[in-house]
Amino acid sequence: MRAGDAILTGVSGEHWRVSRERFAEKYRPVPPTIAGESGRYASLPYRIMAVPMTEAFEVLLADGVSRLRGSAGDWLVDYGDGSLGVVSPPIFATTYEIIG
Repeated sequence: MRAGDAILTGVSGEHWRVSRERFAEKYRPVPPTIAGESGRYASLPYRIMAVPMTEAFEVLLADGVSRLRGSAGDWLVDYGDGSLGVVSPPIFATTYEIIG
């Protein structure tokens, strides 16, 4: 966690961190929220790569230290900006549209 990072809350109450730089690229304020202030933001549409995992898994991240862990059925998501994530099936179904 670094100063300026945003902590987001998703549709099911899950939380995750987004750097200031990535946040500005991926989200826009929902009025009456003013950019840079706490409030409601909407995600801009963008393409990701995602793989449904058939068994529990662990991924070593690019820093060589941090790890992501997931369960069978979770989706491993590559956001295309060097970041990865693990998304549970119910959250994936309400957050993403599979386009082929």
